[in-house]
Amino acid sequence: MITDVLIIGGGGAGARCAIECSGKRVVVAVKGLFGKSGCTVMAEGGYNAVLDPEDDFEKHFRDTLKGGGYINNPKLVKILVKNAPKELRNLEKFGALFDRKEDGSIAQRPFGGQSFNRTCYCGDRTGHEIMTSLMEYICKLDNVTVLEDVMAIKLIVKDNRCYGAIFLDLIDGRIFPIYATSTVIATGGAGQIYPITSNPLQKVGDGFAMAYWEGVELIDMEMVQFHPTGMVNSGTLVTEAVRGEGGILYNRYGERFMANYDKERMELSTRDVVARAIYTEIKEGRGINGGVYLDVSHLEDDVIEERLETTFKQFLDIGIDIRKEPMIVAPTAHHFMGGIRINERCETNIEGLFACGEVTGGIHGANRLGGNALADTQVFGAIAGRSAGEFVEDRGNLRDMVDVSGMINKIKDDIRGKIETDRGHSIHSLIRDLKSTMWDKVSIVRDERGLKSALSKIELLKKNLENVKLRNIFEIQKYFEFKSMITVAELVTRCALERRESRGAHYRSDYPETKEEWKGNLVISKDGIRFIEALSI
Repeated sequence: MITDVLIIGGGGAGARCAIECSGKRVVVAVKGLFGKSGCTVMAEGGYNAVLDPEDDFEKHFRDTLKGGGYINNPKLVKILVKNAPKELRNLEKFGALFDRKEDGSIAQRPFGGQSFNRTCYCGDRTGHEIMTSLMEYICKLDNVTVLEDVMAIKLIVKDNRCYGAIFLDLIDGRIFPIYATSTVIATGGAGQIYPITSNPLQKVGDGFAMAYWEGVELIDMEMVQFHPTGMVNSGTLVTEAVRGEGGILYNRYGERFMANYDKERMELSTRDVVARAIYTEIKEGRGINGGVYLDVSHLEDDVIEERLETTFKQFLDIGIDIRKEPMIVAPTAHHFMGGIRINERCETNIEGLFACGEVTGGIHGANRLGGNALADTQVFGAIAGRSAGEFVEDRGNLRDMVDVSGMINKIKDDIRGKIETDRGHSIHSLIRDLKSTMWDKVSIVRDERGLKSALSKIELLKKNLENVKLRNIFEIQKYFEFKSMITVAELVTRCALERRESRGAHYRSDYPETKEEWKGNLVISKDGIRFIEALSI
């Protein structure tokens, strides 16, 4: 298959990208089902945009930088805050409906770390509303082809130029290329490298890993956000909207403990602060059944039933009526602030390769503010689509077709050897071991000893990966996913070991202070890790 633009990933960023470049031939390749296998459709809280006359771009800009520990790329942040309102209006054009105030203007709720109520929402199912609208709009576009149940396993790169990607068909096991003049990675994050995560099963870090293998630079991979409130044990997200509407956190003794961690902002502190507070309460014995209480029973029933409808129903399904009793919540692996390094046009350091959405780094710095992710998908999805389309204009049709038969034969030989062997490690066992290692050693609180231990375990798992037995297509998929997971886990751990300070979501118990000399970014590639100072504001 040959196309003008190949978009790998079908969440909010990939969908918006497809709309923007739909004047070209576009193929959207999705590992699962389009619009249903990414994180956007699961996002509950809202979309940040400056709409109120009393709010302004400078406030949103400053809030985002402060929340990000001042290591965000300020050029990207400015693009985010200035374009978020325009893309919100585009979403309405595509068919999205947001909650309104009595005067007809879009309603906005408070979210953590923000100086103004600027989070637009549709109850607590905002992402679902956005994704449904994007999908319906794309169905009307003649030039956009959506391929489902296909997994990208390798980028096609020659002489620092990307020509598309090689895919695994998850239904019949076929391995095939899609050639493209422009390629956009929009694969989302990698929450599945942890055992407790809000992310769907598909989020194993494919985009990070494929890019890294081909020499793409990644930035701030140590910055992994743990959402403060997930359902205990399952990790299922309990949206920040719960706290935005007035939810209160307290421990087993009935103490509203956030007063000890951020007396001014309390439950509406930034996610890194709230997550560590909950983690500390649990670790020091003040938790309850592995979590802490989150209570909204003091709110009016109609507020809970209408504005927190999804949360209300998800707890009702397990026999808890949050109108009358508290939830029990604990941190869950949620969002990668780090990722592929891009410029203002969403270009990477490989020609013809673009990226947008959670797979990119630099926008959110050391900690993402709730409500900024959905805006990120639309703002930078649109820019990536525009840039990819312009690249096609400049280059025209593919002239230098790359012969990938050798690549594909090598992949097939590798799989064949693991299918035909009589013995070997279980791929499922390796995945469990990696997840356990990452949770124990490279999660909310880190130290040198734990990080070095994790790297040793990762090296052992990489060796074991060479000796696995695969029995079916599902295990072949898991094999390729594990190759991505182990790569991402190593990148996160190496960068976490390198950054000898605490900043945002990255907390080192052996280096608990935030240090001025570390006010900058870690750039990692196959050439190693280097530190660059943060761009001036």
